[in-house]
Amino acid sequence: MTKESKIFVAGHRGLVGSAILRRLEADGFVNLVTRTRDELDLRDQTAVSRFFEKERPEYVFLAAAKVGGILANSTYPADFIRDNLQIQTNVIDAAYRSGSKKLLFLGSSCIYPKHAPQPMKEEYLLTGPLEPTNEWYAIAKIAGIKMAQAYRRQYGFNAISLMPTNLYGPGDNFDLETSHVIPALIRKFHEAKVEGKPHVVIWGTGKPRREFLHVDDLADAAVFLMQKYEEEEFVNVGIGKDVSIYELAKLIREVVGYEGQIRFDLSKPDGTPRKLLDVSRLNALGWRAKISLRDGLRKTYQWYIRQDDVR
Repeated sequence: MTKESKIFVAGHRGLVGSAILRRLEADGFVNLVTRTRDELDLRDQTAVSRFFEKERPEYVFLAAAKVGGILANSTYPADFIRDNLQIQTNVIDAAYRSGSKKLLFLGSSCIYPKHAPQPMKEEYLLTGPLEPTNEWYAIAKIAGIKMAQAYRRQYGFNAISLMPTNLYGPGDNFDLETSHVIPALIRKFHEAKVEGKPHVVIWGTGKPRREFLHVDDLADAAVFLMQKYEEEEFVNVGIGKDVSIYELAKLIREVVGYEGQIRFDLSKPDGTPRKLLDVSRLNALGWRAKISLRDGLRKTYQWYIRQDDVR
């Protein structure tokens, strides 16, 4: 992948896609192709085929997806499985048929069984039942991994897959109904501070443990692997450390500068007890995360309060 290579970043306005685009621009790649959802609906097979036939990108970062937290996954299961299957099927097939040299598919650590041994190695995929609250999204992402592998085996298409851990950073979704845990907590603590509320309520017990990777680190890993990795097996991308939701909440409370209490709503689900990726395969390839959780949260909060609709 040279500085002049034609590169399509699918989903460039999302959390992951925007970070990949920033990284490519910072690294001096000059022939970048993007389309907004209004310009190209990736769920539309005919439109996607026409786009690839016209543009013929050499490299494709498939970062487009319908994503959300526990509430969104539980409320819209049909949307999550349908939209993600359509997007990845259309893009992978069209990239192959139009002659793209390489495609990078981005999955999610929720593909692993709910009670997978920790930390989770790549070979634990499909060894047990999924977490029920996000199985629709997970099944779609597993299908994407298998489709990339199948196109490699049958057609020799150079498709690789990355499985990032929980992501956060600038450009995240801070809507409390559809967001993941970090942006939701940042918004809750910020609003509580501004409004002088005495406490903030968090879903569940606070005991589940999660690993969090700043999206700029993921973008760095994605560009690294697009240039260095050529194998069928997918690669976990994470930091290799986890924290409890309660520990995370206390850290975000500190970053935001909120001095009230943290309370737990035990009627709400916890989700998977623990999600920590084994990143030894990625580390062996020569890549490690650089941004600490505290620094990443501070940068994300600073980005959030700069937005026009945040007071």
